[in-house]
Amino acid sequence: MPALQDIDLRLLRAFVAVADTGRMTTAARVVNLSQGAVSQQIKRLEELFDRTLFRRDADLVRLTRDGERLMIRAQRLIALNDEIVEEMRSAEFSGEVRLGVPHDLVAMLMPPILRMFRQAHPNVLVTLVSDTSKSLGARLLNGAIDLTLLTESKVGGRDHRLMTDQMVWVGAKGGDAHRRRPLPVALGSESCAFRDAAVHALTKAGIEWRAICQVGSLEPVFATLEADMAVAAFLSRTVPERLAVIEDEGLPPLPRHHITLRSPAAGMTAVAGELARHIREGFERRYN
Repeated sequence: MPALQDIDLRLLRAFVAVADTGRMTTAARVVNLSQGAVSQQIKRLEELFDRTLFRRDADLVRLTRDGERLMIRAQRLIALNDEIVEEMRSAEFSGEVRLGVPHDLVAMLMPPILRMFRQAHPNVLVTLVSDTSKSLGARLLNGAIDLTLLTESKVGGRDHRLMTDQMVWVGAKGGDAHRRRPLPVALGSESCAFRDAAVHALTKAGIEWRAICQVGSLEPVFATLEADMAVAAFLSRTVPERLAVIEDEGLPPLPRHHITLRSPAAGMTAVAGELARHIREGFERRYN
């Protein structure tokens, strides 16, 4: 069995540049080499794999079938290399970050992102503060927290949009609370981000309703829904498996909402900025 050979990442960078641009001359500018050097690197790569990676057509080049096979893996390997270099060169952070997260996002979306941050920065203590978006926005203003996620109908100037999701009606699996009139609705507290949207939709549709379980914590709301005592409005990505989305049952459509990341107007500490970066990248990889 022939000995395995290491791939020179510079060859892959040249290969990807040529594939992306379709021209050796343009690719040479991308990787900051001469055209001859790029051509030589492609030749070395083809010799390494004993495969023709490009079809030459005048001054244009196109990927062969083998080139297409390599392209995806080359991009993946380059991205992994760059991620490792960035991670190892990054500063060793320590300290504490007080992170605000709305009730409905804590359990459903945040654990994998926070786990990765803890693994990358074990010396950073992340203190979670869970509340409604309205309360968390106020806490950020008065300095009680360092960074917060919010659920909002509009994206503000200082917000970074992490994800946009559809609001849906949720109830017990196999339940019939959605058929009762007046419709029993678990609205949460008066500062709940979804309360106004749910009330507006029901009022516009002319559906008679009554409020059930007006509390800030989600556990009583979950218990009410599981008992088939009411329905509630949630983002579709935050519906627990033990509950069901209610579709085509005469309930009015609900608007989309944005999950945003907001930082203080005066700026963030370095460690809070690092957590913010992990949150942005985590949402991009997992939920978009």
